[in-house]
Amino acid sequence: MSGRLLFLQNGPSRNSVAQLPERFASWGLDVDARWAYDGDFPERLDGYDGIFLSGSPHGAYEDVPFIHREHELIREAVSLDIPMLGVCFGSQILGSALCGRDQVFRRSVCEVGNKWLDVASAARTDLIADAIGERVYMFVWHNDEVRAGHPDMTILASSDLCPNQIWRYRDRKVWGIQGHPEVTQAQARVWFEQNRVTMERDGADIDELKATADEALPAKTMLSKFAALCGATAA
Repeated sequence: MSGRLLFLQNGPSRNSVAQLPERFASWGLDVDARWAYDGDFPERLDGYDGIFLSGSPHGAYEDVPFIHREHELIREAVSLDIPMLGVCFGSQILGSALCGRDQVFRRSVCEVGNKWLDVASAARTDLIADAIGERVYMFVWHNDEVRAGHPDMTILASSDLCPNQIWRYRDRKVWGIQGHPEVTQAQARVWFEQNRVTMERDGADIDELKATADEALPAKTMLSKFAALCGATAA
């Protein structure tokens, strides 16, 4: 039996460069892609074996209808023990919904670049982070951040500028990733050009980003292992 994944697209377009719904489908999941940004949410969570929460230009603390609705959905999903994985804004709204609205804050400067993250020892036995190694490479780009240090958070990886790059909620099947392991090397170069003005405003060197872009395959194991977990939940 294939798992059924609720994919919440939190961006201003139904589609994204990373084409993650298609990738999750290639891993054997039945993907129900919803444009949450436009208010498209399922009426019930029954029948879902996992939920993926995408990035967004919004902050998790903003007074926006879809953000309020997503907070409610996250808390309902935890009560139903549905596995969840959030990337960038997805990580931030998980932290906000489960650990308090004050968990997400606006940084004084943007963190942007292809970076090595230091991996915590807790990752070695984690369900989806156990294959990322002692250090893991990925692209990061964020002006908002999830605070570290909350008692319900286990930090799995950090960078020199952000102590909470990858985290897990309690012992539940809920994870947040601040960076972007989903983007392939080829997709990254397209994405950098599409967002050149905004990234340069945030302090990025686009030529350097293109030169140091990587497939980030160890980081991507978190995505494939999450897909496998959703499939196992269905079985």
